[in-house]
Amino acid sequence: MTLHDELAQLRTENAALAAQVAALEQQLAAALARIAELEQQRHDPPPFVKTNRPKPDEPKRPRKKRAAEHNRGRRCEPPTRTESHALAQCPDCHYPLRGTSMDYRRQVIDLPPPQPVEVIEHQVIKRFCPSCQRWHSPTLDLTGQVFGQGRIGVRVASLIAFLSLVLRVPVRRIQAYLRTLHQLTISTGEIVELLHQVRRTLQGDVAALKQQARASPILHGDETGWRENGQNGYLWAFSTPGEDAVRYYEYDASRGQHGVRRILGGQFKGHLVSDFYCGYNGSAGKHQRCWVHLLRDLHALKEAHARDAEVLAWATAVRALYDEAQDWLKKADPQPTNEAREQQYVALTARAHALGLQFARAKKHACQALAKRLLRHEDELFQFVLVAGLSADNNLAERSIRPLVVIRKISGGSRSPEGTKTRMALASLFETWQARGLNPFDECYRRLSQAAAS
Repeated sequence: MTLHDELAQLRTENAALAAQVAALEQQLAAALARIAELEQQRHDPPPFVKTNRPKPDEPKRPRKKRAAEHNRGRRCEPPTRTESHALAQCPDCHYPLRGTSMDYRRQVIDLPPPQPVEVIEHQVIKRFCPSCQRWHSPTLDLTGQVFGQGRIGVRVASLIAFLSLVLRVPVRRIQAYLRTLHQLTISTGEIVELLHQVRRTLQGDVAALKQQARASPILHGDETGWRENGQNGYLWAFSTPGEDAVRYYEYDASRGQHGVRRILGGQFKGHLVSDFYCGYNGSAGKHQRCWVHLLRDLHALKEAHARDAEVLAWATAVRALYDEAQDWLKKADPQPTNEAREQQYVALTARAHALGLQFARAKKHACQALAKRLLRHEDELFQFVLVAGLSADNNLAERSIRPLVVIRKISGGSRSPEGTKTRMALASLFETWQARGLNPFDECYRRLSQAAAS
């Protein structure tokens, strides 16, 4: 190739590159113009986008240290078995190693293999006495191990009751669990009968819980629906606070006042915390109505009449009474005297009475229903100010009744009066043991063993 040819080729490539640069410059100019146009049309960012904040010039504060009880590694459990691992020879030169020093520990938490049930056959041997010319056999003593002449031990019965009441396992799932893990084949009918037997054995403990509820100075009550053999009925739940807590459940076909009278009787003279349902008026003791229910209705009233200033002002004033009472109790240090409690109670009740009179006679007014409720229960709204330890809400009863509601949604209720009695009685026992911080399985086994031994 001559120099003239090479020069012509370079000129051709130069011209092509110049044309490409010109095209790119045109594209760049168009892109810049589009960017400028979009910047002029830019909208504010959506509210969920946070703007960048400049970092402060001050030095970063040192990280707050955790409390000493939380500033450590994973909690170790008490070991049930210890296995030591050590080398006998040096892995490099195979020289025998000497001395011992702990390098590190590692725990593995696992379950032992599921144990099959233990079937114990008691063989009673009779022997002949040549002197008396009679056969003699020992008396078989199985007290504390089994119910009467049954074949199922109290530990299996306690396990079945625990699975049914605490873990809410249906009967057929209990049957599958026993068969799969413990190689125990038992019919659903026998499982149901065992639950009845546990209830009959511990009936005295259930009656004792009822008496404790009646004797308690503070009692929370609630009710919910329960179906028995397809018929609608009601489950009444009564709970007490404190270390010796009680959870007592009983079924009644009616939701009327006589159900409360029958369960509590004339023995209860304490404070009954409940909602505004008139069925609780059957209690002869004093009442504390649930403020959560009232505040929920006030909130619904404000939402329904959000543009009515008069309604909003009235509802806010009622809410202010509750807030003022709670603030007064929280800020009182030391605990207020009975005289101070009485004065605060009278003042709050008088203001609630005035708010009730404001719209109680205003027909078709949005606040009339709640205003009449204030007047009807004016002496039952601030009992928690008078009595130390008395709650202004009924959350305890609602939380206590929730396990039975879950069971009802799973099973739909019970099929017979006997099943209802068993469900209510065992729920009373197991929920009470859990409320007192006891192990429900151990407690059931202990009480069944004592009952079987007596």
